[in-house]
Amino acid sequence: MTSAAPASSDQSVVRRMVRLPSVDKVLQEAGELIALHGRSRIVHHIQAVLNEMRQAALAQTVDGTTAQAVNVAPSVGEVIEHVTQKLALQDRSNLKKMFNLTGTVLHTNLGRALLPDVAIKAVVDAMTSATNLEFDLETGKRGDRDDLVEELLCELTGAEAATIVNNNAAAVLLLLNTMAMGKEVIVSRGELVEIGGAFRIPDIMQRAGARLRETGSTNRTHLTDYRHAINADTALLMKVHCSNYVITGFTKSVELSEISALGREHNIPTAVDLGSGTLIDLEQFGLVREPTVREAIEAGADLVTFSGDKLLGGPQAGIIVGRADLIAQIKRNPLKRALRVGKITLAALEPVLALYRSPELLTQRLTTMRLLTRPRSDMQQEAQTLAPLVQNVLGDAYVVQGEEMMSQVGSGALPVDQLPSYGLTIRVAPGRKLSNPMGRLEKAFRQLPRPVIGRIANETFCLDLRCLDGEQQSFIDQLTLLNP
Repeated sequence: MTSAAPASSDQSVVRRMVRLPSVDKVLQEAGELIALHGRSRIVHHIQAVLNEMRQAALAQTVDGTTAQAVNVAPSVGEVIEHVTQKLALQDRSNLKKMFNLTGTVLHTNLGRALLPDVAIKAVVDAMTSATNLEFDLETGKRGDRDDLVEELLCELTGAEAATIVNNNAAAVLLLLNTMAMGKEVIVSRGELVEIGGAFRIPDIMQRAGARLRETGSTNRTHLTDYRHAINADTALLMKVHCSNYVITGFTKSVELSEISALGREHNIPTAVDLGSGTLIDLEQFGLVREPTVREAIEAGADLVTFSGDKLLGGPQAGIIVGRADLIAQIKRNPLKRALRVGKITLAALEPVLALYRSPELLTQRLTTMRLLTRPRSDMQQEAQTLAPLVQNVLGDAYVVQGEEMMSQVGSGALPVDQLPSYGLTIRVAPGRKLSNPMGRLEKAFRQLPRPVIGRIANETFCLDLRCLDGEQQSFIDQLTLLNP
């Protein structure tokens, strides 16, 4: 009987030199981690770390590396340190706080409206306790979650009834599916808008089961166009507020009051998609005028849809207000349950709406309105403080200056209105040759622990300070970590 051939000398070196502590040995020293994360999770990560260390040691001996070259065994402390790093990386939230210094206040990609303190407190209360979401405290029976905000919405808009879904796109979809499934909806060609994410009115109408009937032309639509388009299959007249673009020049549109009067003449409801959904006249705050929801109701609209997280300044939501009989019909649609909001949204929405009972105090109490109305002088003072600090970190490769700039509202609201603002501009220093300097700079700010998002224009990296309000120190504290 032949004995097995002895292992090669190189293989002996590999077996001899991969000296790792056992899992049990590491566990004996990992009590604090086990208390925080549980034994099973820590065992899994210890095994993963030891396996990685083993593979790394084996890789060093593939080419016959001598024993002396790899004669270092990791300690238990080193293993625990690696495990701790893995846990921190795994537990890091994918949804990160950021500094929005783009100059766009209601930035869709950065979360749109920031909630005021009163809404945040209400959300925390709702998240940590049972609530009367669908419980009528008067009767002790099942209630309707819309009741939590319906009365307030009716007070602020003049509507008879209201219902809430998860965003304005859902509101339009639900309205069309309820009112016009299998029938025609008349819309001016100049109002067939597309908003972010390739959401188009014709597409959502098709998905809702309604048929679009265009009328008028791109730049001019007359009341007679609506009148001629009406037929036995018409279920709805619809007006869409073009909140994300403006047509100028030889233009003509029909007033809502005229369209709604025509609808009443033919017993056809009129619906309005206001999009941004402001509840007050913005001119009193120095902003460009937007049609309000109350004005649409007073002009005869039977149904109005609008967003909760744009100019309203609340959480993401789609709100439908209007005639009580039509709202009741919408709420009976099975799609309503699929699109309804939860208690967190309603908890945030109610206190935001309540702030509108005192409109003259909105610039103090509603975060969105405060940011939109910040005077340029405030941001200029911030820039004077921050410019030398940023310059010191970036060194002589870049030139940092405070400069006037223009902000915008964003998220399809007030498309041509710009807000006088102030911020930092960063350019390559004269005579310096850098590879992709703006791209490197933008990435460096984006990779900070709390990412800073600016914008690049004309070979300049711009940091608009409008939305830095109240967080200057947090911005300063992480500047030393900037590594362009």
